[in-house]
Amino acid sequence: MNHLELSAVRIIRGHFDDLSSQGLRLTEIQKMNYHYEFSVIRDRVRIKLQVYFGKKGVKTVLQGDQTSNLYKELYKKFNSDLFALTLQNTGLESEQLLEPSCYIGTDESGKGDYFGPLVIAGVKVDESNFRFLKSIGVKDSKDLSESAIKKISGEIRKNNGINFNVISIYPKKYNELYSRVGNVNRILGWGHAKVIENLLEKNEVEEVISDKFGDEKYIYTSLQEKGKNITLHQVTKAEKYTAVAAASILARDRFNSWFKHEKAKLGFDLPKGASESTETAAKKLISKLGNHSPADFVKLHFKNTLRLGTNIN
Repeated sequence: MNHLELSAVRIIRGHFDDLSSQGLRLTEIQKMNYHYEFSVIRDRVRIKLQVYFGKKGVKTVLQGDQTSNLYKELYKKFNSDLFALTLQNTGLESEQLLEPSCYIGTDESGKGDYFGPLVIAGVKVDESNFRFLKSIGVKDSKDLSESAIKKISGEIRKNNGINFNVISIYPKKYNELYSRVGNVNRILGWGHAKVIENLLEKNEVEEVISDKFGDEKYIYTSLQEKGKNITLHQVTKAEKYTAVAAASILARDRFNSWFKHEKAKLGFDLPKGASESTETAAKKLISKLGNHSPADFVKLHFKNTLRLGTNIN
C-alpha cells in the first residue's frame, strides 16, 4: 500500500467515524479499484462517499441525488474536501479520470435525429480485451466513416471475449415514452441504466463511464439493485475511453442499419439529422403511406413536426 492509498484510508476512516458519531446509517467501507467508499443512507436516499487515490493525489467525491437534502447536508459538511459536486463531473474539466482496468462504458446514437430510433449500447472492457479493441481501430464513432463503423462493429460482435449490450427504442415506442415522461433525458437515463443492468447480469464490474447528457440522477434513479452498487462516472466527451468508444460504434451501427432497412422498404432515403431535408422526406412519407405513418418513423416532439403542420399525427 503506497502513501497515497494510506492517505485515502486515513481520510475515509475519518469521514466514516465523523458521520457514525452523528447516528447516521452507514455501510461498511469497501476497497474498489482506485478508491475506497461507503454509503450514507437516510429514508430511501443513498449517497456514496468515495475517496480516490492516484497519480494526481487523493480526492473525495460524493455520488447520488444532488437534489436530496442528505446530499446537500453532506456537501456542506465536506465542502472543503470535495473536488466535485457529483460524479457526473468526474471527467471534470479540470481533472482527468484515469481509465479503469475493468469497467463498462455506455453511449447512445440518434438523440438529435428526427428519423430513426434512439439506440443505447454498453461494452465491458478489461485487460483481456483492451488491446484487441485498440488494434481494430476503436475510437469515437463520430471520427469514423459509416463503412468503418460497420466493419469495427462486426469485429466486436464476433469476439466472444467481449461482453456488450445494445437496446433500440424505435420511433413508435419512443413517442409513447415521450408522451408519458416528456423529457428526452429521462428516456436516455432509462436506456443507459437498462444496458448497465443487462451487462451486470453476467459481469462483476465496479465502475461505469457514460457520456454526460444531463444530470447523473437520470441514470442513477433508473438503476436497479445491482446497478446501485456501481460507481457511475458521467464524463464530457467520454468517447476518449475505450469502452465508451466501442459502445458508440455499436450504437451507431445499429442506428445506421435502421436507415438501410427502411430505405429498402420505402424505396427512398430518410435523411439523418433534423434539417429541412427531413421535413421534405416526411412529406414524401405521408404521401406514400398516409398521415399516421410518421409516428413509426420520426420523433414527434421535434420542432420539425410543428413546421409540418397538421399533416403528422
